[in-house]
Amino acid sequence: MRTNTKTDVALLTERRYTTAVAAEGDWYLDNILRDDQLLQSALEDHGLSSVRLDWASPDVDWSRFRCAVFRTTWDYFERQAEFTAWLNRIREQTRLCNDAALIDWNMDKHYLADLEAQGISIVPSKFIDRGSTVTLHELLDKSGWDEAIIKPCISGAARHTYRVNRASVATLEPVVRQLLTEESLILQPLQHSVMSHGEDTLMLFSGRFTHAVKKVPKQGDFRVQDDHGGTVYPHEPSAAQIEFAQQVLAACPSAPAYARVDLVRDNHGNLAVMELELIEPELWLRNHPPAATAFADGIAKIVLN
Repeated sequence: MRTNTKTDVALLTERRYTTAVAAEGDWYLDNILRDDQLLQSALEDHGLSSVRLDWASPDVDWSRFRCAVFRTTWDYFERQAEFTAWLNRIREQTRLCNDAALIDWNMDKHYLADLEAQGISIVPSKFIDRGSTVTLHELLDKSGWDEAIIKPCISGAARHTYRVNRASVATLEPVVRQLLTEESLILQPLQHSVMSHGEDTLMLFSGRFTHAVKKVPKQGDFRVQDDHGGTVYPHEPSAAQIEFAQQVLAACPSAPAYARVDLVRDNHGNLAVMELELIEPELWLRNHPPAATAFADGIAKIVLN
């Protein structure tokens, strides 16, 4: 339904998560709502009103908002063309947090090559362009990697993310062939520390570190997402990890208002970026409520300046 009420901030979610109350036992939605409630309360401390909205809703006049903040738009990678068209429209109607150019850049994992060009250590990455006819056997031969992870360049929640080795090539080859007719892929060597240690995830707002978590895959898996049985623990990062995460943000095309930096120890024992999340990262505000205040402070600077 179209409404004429003026609101300062639109918190962008998607159609699965627009309800205000989670059903009993729905821990996943409950986590989303708890984080957004913390952020909305912190925004109120700045005198800013906010509302949660499906980014794809056809009834929204985005020009009525002073700012739109990406939160849980966790279907955008399944609706890439629609999302890109919407992003191009909304960027003309309201301010975005993070800004549209940064979203464009971070949406495709080719951003990792840009970070590497700026001197940032990343997990080694080889990009396979859409339409390529290279085989998985050829990719493993050329890379020299015994085991690797292959996934789309635009993806999330481990969508079409596969562990590749000589034993699985024959099974995965037709899957990869089909994917390459529609999108580009990225191949990375399996990082063994992920299996034993997990990923260390640092949250930063306006360039300042607030808190961190460790994401550990379930036994026998390599995917750390809780969607796939991964577990999240509080984490106290080292000073070197915090400094490295800040260096990653300094290498971005513009300064992010919020960011999540996923770090691993690569197969040589060095700190490396696994992912830089600037669009719709899970931020675990509920684990560290002061981070919601830091997030709201950054949004307020955008809205009130």
